[in-house]
Amino acid sequence: MGDVFLRRLSRWQADQYRDQLADLHVAAYDGAAHGVTARDAAPVRDAAVHDATPVRDGAASAEPHGRGAPVPGPGHGPGHGEPYVEPFHSRSRFRERLAEHSARPGFDLVIADSGGRPVGCAYGYPLPRDSDRWHGFAGPVPGQLAELTAAGRVFAVAELVVTPRERRRGIGRRLHDRLLSGSGAALAVLLLSPADAHATAAEAARRSWGWQPAGRVRLPAAGDVGDALEVFVRPLRR
Repeated sequence: MGDVFLRRLSRWQADQYRDQLADLHVAAYDGAAHGVTARDAAPVRDAAVHDATPVRDGAASAEPHGRGAPVPGPGHGPGHGEPYVEPFHSRSRFRERLAEHSARPGFDLVIADSGGRPVGCAYGYPLPRDSDRWHGFAGPVPGQLAELTAAGRVFAVAELVVTPRERRRGIGRRLHDRLLSGSGAALAVLLLSPADAHATAAEAARRSWGWQPAGRVRLPAAGDVGDALEVFVRPLRR
C-alpha cells in the first residue's frame, strides 16, 4: 500500500473525476454487501457513512433523493409490469447526485489519492436557510437543529466512502475531519437508513467521531433508500 494524500477538488475538478468517483462509490457499497467491514468508514449516507459510519469506510450521506428515472420496458419490475428503477447506489444514480450536489453553493469535496487515483472521497454542502428538509420530522425538531438550519449554519455530509482495499488505515476518519474542518458551519448533519445506522461498525465509528442521534425524519422523496431516515448531528468548533 502506498502513501495516501488528501486534497480538495473544485467543482470543475469534481466533474472531471465524476466517473472515477462513481466507480469508487459502487466498489465501496459492493464491498459492504459482501461482508467488508467499515472501520475507516464515515457516518453518513445521502445519507450514508462508515469507518464507521454508516458510511463505506465508509459510506455516508445526508440527503436521499427520489427513486431515479424509470426505464421503460416489460419484464423489469416486480411482476414484470412495472418499469425498472436503477438502484440508489448504482453508478448512474451516483453520477446524477454528484452533478446536482456539486452545483450547490458551498459544495466541498475531498478525495484521498494514492498513486494518482482516488481511493476515498467525502463531500457535502451547506443546507439552504429555506430548507424544508425537516418537514416530516418525527416529533418536534430539536431546537438547535431548527435554529442553525434557519441561520444557514448546518453542513450536510452527503458522501464518505473508502475503497475496500484501503480500509482499516484511518483514511475515512481523515476524510471526515478534513471535510468538516473546512465547512465553516456550527453543526454537521447526516441522514442514514435504519440498516446503515445500526450496522455495528458504523455505530462504533459514529460514536467515536462525535455524532449524536437527533431523531427520525420521513422524506417523501427518499424512494428506495427508505421512507424513515435516522438523523445524526455533530457540533463543530467555531
